[in-house]
Amino acid sequence: MAGLADVFLTPLGLLALLAVVPILLLYLVRPDPRRLQLPTLEFLAAGEEGGTDSAALETLRRNLLLLLQLLVVVLVALALASPYLMTSGTATVTETVVVLDTSASMAVEDASGGSRFDRARAIARESVSQTTSVVTAGATPRVRLQASGAADAREVLDDLSRTDAAGDLAAAVSQAVAVADEDARIVVVSDFAGDDAWRDAVETARGRGYTVDLRPVGGEAPNVGFVDAEYGRTSVTLSVKSYADQPVERTVGLGGARETIRLQPGDVGTATLPVPTGDATARLSPGDGLTLDDRVAVSGPEEARIRVLLVSNDPDRYLVTALEVLDEVSLTVAEPPTAVDGGYDVVVFAGVDRQRLLQSTREAAETVTRAGGGTIVVAQDDLRQVGYGGLLPVEPTGRSSGPSIRASDDPLVRGISFPPPKSYLTTELRNGSRSLVRAGDSPLIARGRLGNGRTLYYGYLPDATQFQFNYQYPVLWKRLVYEAAGREPLPRTNYETGTRLSVPNGTAVTAPDGSRTVAGGTATLDAAGHYRLGDRRVAAALLDTGESNVSAPALRTGPDGVARSREEVVQRPLDLSPAVALAALGALLTEVALLRRRGDL
Repeated sequence: MAGLADVFLTPLGLLALLAVVPILLLYLVRPDPRRLQLPTLEFLAAGEEGGTDSAALETLRRNLLLLLQLLVVVLVALALASPYLMTSGTATVTETVVVLDTSASMAVEDASGGSRFDRARAIARESVSQTTSVVTAGATPRVRLQASGAADAREVLDDLSRTDAAGDLAAAVSQAVAVADEDARIVVVSDFAGDDAWRDAVETARGRGYTVDLRPVGGEAPNVGFVDAEYGRTSVTLSVKSYADQPVERTVGLGGARETIRLQPGDVGTATLPVPTGDATARLSPGDGLTLDDRVAVSGPEEARIRVLLVSNDPDRYLVTALEVLDEVSLTVAEPPTAVDGGYDVVVFAGVDRQRLLQSTREAAETVTRAGGGTIVVAQDDLRQVGYGGLLPVEPTGRSSGPSIRASDDPLVRGISFPPPKSYLTTELRNGSRSLVRAGDSPLIARGRLGNGRTLYYGYLPDATQFQFNYQYPVLWKRLVYEAAGREPLPRTNYETGTRLSVPNGTAVTAPDGSRTVAGGTATLDAAGHYRLGDRRVAAALLDTGESNVSAPALRTGPDGVARSREEVVQRPLDLSPAVALAALGALLTEVALLRRRGDL
């Protein structure tokens, strides 16, 4: 009925037209009158034949009653549908911009059992006026509605939900000023907890002539919560801050590990715990009114250790040392022609005698890679003759010396200074692989794909470089092993709520509550918990010292002025239903008069 709404205020009233059907059926089934000859009236009838109406007039007179009845039904249906015309006129308009705090601290429950957010939303609904805009103060301020009616504003407010992220109330007030007309009132509904940056934004708005009405919710709420998390290679250091006014004791638990900390008012304590595999949650017990900062979702690795197989006939002791110092790596060294199986996450080929390398070893490495693991091939003089096939992301073409080094901004090589080698193998990319570091025009470090796994090429020849003596050498090999195994470092799988991550277009995002969306290049982690971003696992937690300080300050709620009114030219519907109803009444009276004239009344 979208088109009918442009003509009728209540298009459903047209259903009354269905009354036409029984009227027509009644006329169709009514029997024709029988003609009888009465001799006593024969001369009277003969004498009146000269005054008889024509056949057309007789038909019209016979059907006029039907037409009048149909007209009454049509007019009544039109009156019920309320036809209208748009007319211009002046109206007195008041405008309000509602700023609603949707940050994590609004989850605190008050004595009545409801949350601060529930109370704030109710106050916001009461604050709407004829023209209302709605701005939310989450991690990023958003204009949810601009210059719309009161009913639309209340509907938008009813649909809003709180986030688990820290809010930026100051930015939201500034956004409200940007969308407000000069006569508008700005109503800020918040607990105003945390830092006081919002005060400057409010004073700036008032300085520009706006009436800013502060509507606080909440009160004193001593809180103890997680405020920071620093991730190492296999552990996390969790910081806990007390906002209570007396000493407290809390137990921090993650997986099977526990640690107790004691805090004085305002103190920050830390607990370092190992990160378990898979999805886990660090918990603070006992909890309090803000449960969001009593837990930290942690995304750990799929497996506790990375199983690395080094295949070499002349193991480089610097390479072996770089792999052995990694706590999360379980290293096995195999010397061809020793047969190996596929029970590894990463296979590294370095210093291999091509005549002793078994085909079954290459096939085992390919199985590992296609199943989601990885293979790393280290350059050697006869690399082309070894025959790695799809395990090698480059094609050797020769040898050169004296190159210039250019590194990309890829996370795998970012921050590492690569020295130019004395000599190097010239290579070309193959099978869609990508160069991360170039020596001249040749890839020195490259990445490729094979099945569900990754292939990597390390192009430094052991006897033509001093890089193995650099402190960044084991750092690079840690990254190479993590990359080949498909394991991201813990800081890249654990974030604060409100973080926006870049993801490929079309990535399926599963939120902590199980809801699924498709990301268009960015995924926002507004909820605390564990996410799935395609085949990636990440976690988000509320870690913000300001947001955990949930004791709402005592505020003067003024000025609580009303929105100033102004005259505007507006388009308003002119309801034509009274005129149509009068027409229906006229048709009905005409029908009654006709029935009386015919003698039926």
